Amino acid sequence: MALSNWQLANGNWPERECKMKDFRELKVWGKAHQLVLTAYKLTGSFPKQEMFGMTSQIRRCSSSIPANIAEGCGRMGNTELHRFLQIACGSASELEYHFLLAKDLGYLPYGEYESVHKQLLEMKRMLVALTKKVASERRV
Repeated sequence: MALSNWQLANGNWPERECKMKDFRELKVWGKAHQLVLTAYKLTGSFPKQEMFGMTSQIRRCSSSIPANIAEGCGRMGNTELHRFLQIACGSASELEYHFLLAKDLGYLPYGEYESVHKQLLEMKRMLVALTKKVASERRV
């Protein structure tokens, strides 16, 4: 049974089928992946003393978001997918804080912060919507 991108993006897949979903077809995964690329570019100019601190934290929690979406899609059923989407939501909130801290410490110029924060909020809205959709389908 082929599912459209719209169905995948909105979590409309039959629970009974228990087929793995292709994470690459989820728009939210694409947004999260782009955010990782942005995070790597932004942290490239952070001070060297932050390589194992702020730089590492931002890179790890940003890459955790699409990685958890992918892992959830690789599990059987919406219950597991829901759990990994919740973990991705937590990583997104952690990333939001680290970008704020980087701005306040002067590592991230205000304009760059505003741009990445907007990108992050858009992705978080999509991720929360998908998480809620998957949760509602678990109860059906």
